[in-house]
Formats: sequence, C-alpha cells, structure tokens
Amino acid sequence: MKLIKAVGFLFQFGLIGLALATIYLVTVSDKDKDEILAFLSSSQEQVPSLPGNSKAVFSYADAVASSSASVVTIYTMKTITEKPHPLLDDPIFSQFFSDQLKRRQRSRSETNLGSGVIIGSDGYILTNQHVIDGADEILISLADGRGSQAVLIGEDRETDIAILQIPITDLAGIRIADKYSIRVGDVVLAIGNPLNVGQTVTMGIVSATGRNRIGLNTFENFIQTDAAINPGNSGGALINARGELIGINTAIFSQSVGAQGIGFAIPISLALDIMRQIIKFGKVTRGWLGVEGTEITVNAARATGNPDIQGALVVGVFINSPADMAGIRAGDIVVEVEGKPVLGIRDLLDQITLYQPGEQIKVTIYRGPEKLILDMKVTERPQ
Repeated sequence: MKLIKAVGFLFQFGLIGLALATIYLVTVSDKDKDEILAFLSSSQEQVPSLPGNSKAVFSYADAVASSSASVVTIYTMKTITEKPHPLLDDPIFSQFFSDQLKRRQRSRSETNLGSGVIIGSDGYILTNQHVIDGADEILISLADGRGSQAVLIGEDRETDIAILQIPITDLAGIRIADKYSIRVGDVVLAIGNPLNVGQTVTMGIVSATGRNRIGLNTFENFIQTDAAINPGNSGGALINARGELIGINTAIFSQSVGAQGIGFAIPISLALDIMRQIIKFGKVTRGWLGVEGTEITVNAARATGNPDIQGALVVGVFINSPADMAGIRAGDIVVEVEGKPVLGIRDLLDQITLYQPGEQIKVTIYRGPEKLILDMKVTERPQ
C-alpha cells in the first residue's frame, strides 16, 4: 500500500515538473530568440578564412586576350648538303668517277617550327636559340595574319636565348611581370603554336622555381610548370593569370620515358638580361675563372677538418686561366667568392659569371686544413 502511494507521489511530481518546463519554453521571449540567433551568426563570422582572394575564377580569357597578340609563330629553313661520297677520297677511284659522284651529291632543306614573344613595339622578339639554330631563313607569322622575314640580332647558346627583329610597325608588346611575384602554386598559361595546329593556350600551375641540373643548358634557373608544352611551343610565352609574361617556354622533361606535366620555362628576368646585353654589346659577356669542379667528396671534406664544409671541389685547372695564375690547384675547395658562400660547383659558376672581365676578386679556398684567400682577375668566359 505504501509502495503504491510512493509511486503515485513520484508520478504527480513528474507531471508538475513537465508542466513547468513546458510553460518555460512557451514563454521564452522573442528577445531571447534573437540573442541566440545573433550568437550563432557571430560564431560563424569568427571562423578564419584562407589567405588570398577566394573569389572563384571562371575564365582567363582577359589574360589571354591581352597577351596572345604578342606571341608569334617562327618558321625556319636551313639547307643541308650531304657529305661527299667516301670513295672520292680514293685518288684512283676519283680519277675515273669523281664527276659522276659529285653530280649525285644532293642538298635538302630542313624546316623547323617554334614560337616567339614580341618585346616592345620596335620589333624585337624573344625566342629559344634551338628554334633558330643554323637557320638560313627565318619567317615570322603574327597572330593577326601578317608575316615578315626576321633578322637574327644575336643568340646565347648557354641559356638557349635568341633575339630576332622584324621591320613591322604597330606591334603589340607584351606586359612583363614583376620577377619577384612568381610563387609555387600560381596559375600560369602557356601560349604557342604546338605541332603547327595554330595558336594554342594551355593551363597549369608553377610547380617549382629555380630548377637546375636538368642538363638542358649551361646556365639553368628554370620555372617548372605542368602546363602542357609540346614541340612548337618552344620560345612561346608563359604568362600569369593577369596576362603578364613570366617566362619563355623551353622544353619538356623527356619524351622517351613518357613523363607528363613537367615542362620548363626560362624566367623573364634572365631572358631580358640576355636580351639587353645582346642588343647593347652584340654578345653576352660572362666572367671566367678557368676551373673544372664537382661536389665535395667525403675524403676531401675530412682533409679540411670540417666534414660539413660547403663549397666546390676543384678537379682541374685550365692552363694560363685566372685560377691557374692565382695558384689554385686540383683538390682545392672553393668556399667563398668576395665573401659570399659557395654552395656547390653550380653556384660557383653562376657567381663568377656575374663579374665582368678585368674585375679583381678575392676567392677563399681550403687546401687541406689550410685556409687561403687568393686575388685573381676575372677574364671573359670562352664561347
């Protein structure tokens, strides 16, 4: 009996509590609701956003339209004469048959295709040296349908840059990007005439900057991109999303191994420096020490007493070169040029080329544990 009363009491208490809760929820004021909604809204606004412009880009048509008129197609032609028949070297055979064999010697024309970029309104065009290498005739086709023969102003094989000029007015010079604005992950567009299908635009991103040791040129500082670059694109424009020129398309990594998405472009800052020197001096002048080097070996590093030493190990010295005259020997480790650390043989090569022939510089080396500072006069790098 007592148990029944206790259960009834608890049931009544529960009903009273439920009724009170219902009354409270029903009587919540609109002001309280507004405060809750305001709190939720403010919480959403406090979520941090990613840096940069998050606005979606649906088209790069404006960037292409502002730069495509500055990209040209380059056609080259050179005459190749077949080698003389080897029997002509035989004096007896040539005495009887030289006339017939000479008549059978043939020459043929070889054509090549590439792209180029108009720099300014004075007709100068940037392209790759390998596009016009050995050409007897160079023809330029503009995006608006006009065409002209081009004159080779100069070329630099060691960076694969060539400068052409055409006698056409009202040219659309491309806008140049700030050399410090290139970042990995930036959207880029490659413009050229791949496989002679007509002007084509491909899109990708900057995959890396400062690529070297690729084996394409003597001096390498490539922009790597996954924008499609095919035969015929060489010498064409690599632009950013604003339509500004950031590089000259040069090569794909390798066709033999089926590599995809690995293309290289020469930074426009380097290309313009080469262009300036060629136009002003007719050639590119670089400093030279006259050493051959490699990366530091373990034994050479231990010999200095510093296993973590950085620099370039000299393996050969050219006779009568600045290095030879200053007393550098094979086995020395070059660690500084004018107080600037040398990070490797490639870095040493790049640093020395920045000095003009005739300049006096101080080079710090280690010969075993002995540290030496040598004075030497830079000479012009042989072509």
